[in-house]
Amino acid sequence: MATRNLDIIPLYDWGMFTEPRPSVIAGPCSAETEEQVMETAKGLREMGINVYRAGIWKPRTHPGSFEGVGSEGLRWMQRAKREYGLKIATEVASEKHVFECLKFGVDLVWLGARTTANPFLVQEIADALKDTDIPVLVKNPVNPDLDLWIGALERLNRAGIKKLGIIHRGFSTFDKINYRNDPQWQVAIELRNRYPELPFFVDPSHMAGCKDYIREISQRSLDLGFEGLMIESHCNPSVALSDARQQLTPDELSDLLYKQIKVKDKDSDSPEWKENIDQLRAKIDIIDENILYALGSRMKISRQIGEIKRNSNIAILQTNRWDKVLAKVMAKGEEYGLPEDFIKTVFNAIHEVSVEVQNEIISGK
Repeated sequence: MATRNLDIIPLYDWGMFTEPRPSVIAGPCSAETEEQVMETAKGLREMGINVYRAGIWKPRTHPGSFEGVGSEGLRWMQRAKREYGLKIATEVASEKHVFECLKFGVDLVWLGARTTANPFLVQEIADALKDTDIPVLVKNPVNPDLDLWIGALERLNRAGIKKLGIIHRGFSTFDKINYRNDPQWQVAIELRNRYPELPFFVDPSHMAGCKDYIREISQRSLDLGFEGLMIESHCNPSVALSDARQQLTPDELSDLLYKQIKVKDKDSDSPEWKENIDQLRAKIDIIDENILYALGSRMKISRQIGEIKRNSNIAILQTNRWDKVLAKVMAKGEEYGLPEDFIKTVFNAIHEVSVEVQNEIISGK
């Protein structure tokens, strides 16, 4: 799809985040009691957190699960804002949620993955936020649909929301992986490439599903150059009413941010760095050109094969042949130290285009 420009106000002009990175939003998965909200807020403020999050309305898969305390929780967060000087943030999934947040002085809202996947809800929220100055972050949709993610951003931006950013929390998967959600970093990187000006947060809590993996996900996101982290923190995670396994205490969060992870610079004025990186990038440019030449040559041969199949009345798909080709290139890729999934993805994409080319020839297009 064609990339449309977004009219964005830079993150550090929002009045709630300051450099150096990472910008952090932290707080419990859910506001549960006034005591819990205030105790967690106090611990986070003491360690330097400025933006405090808590879920007020919880979209649960099954009825009967804890679905949040509702607007009463906003009153508790309002108190935390007043007493500790925090900016407060929560998730919205409807027009009603937006109006309640505006009434209680919420400083930032975000759209959850299920909401992002529903253009009707996104438009409803965009209309409710029109003519406000409140920042909005958009989580990725449940499935890796980049157009759906971008569409949500466009709807909000067209409603006049200029303090706009995204949260990458990974994608639902049936595969057995260590994390709760599949990061699929390539999707996030593609969005970053299309909209480099867009503030980019990562939610390692929801991506991990348990606190054992929060450090490595946080570091990976910083290594990629993303600006911020949204991390769940609870004064006593063992008694949390939702997502207890993935929440850190304020002390654990402090240890993570100040001792365990390291922010990488985006650039350097060092002459040695610039000389080395320029030389290596020049080599990559040459290799990329050779790859394109090789792909073009391969497609020419695919066209010739298509002509032979047409003249011999042979079907396009030769499954046994392709299985042998794929097995061969995957074995060769292993010799070069290339990941199996990468090889499979690349060559299946090449094969798909080759089939399309042959189909055009056989059908006479």
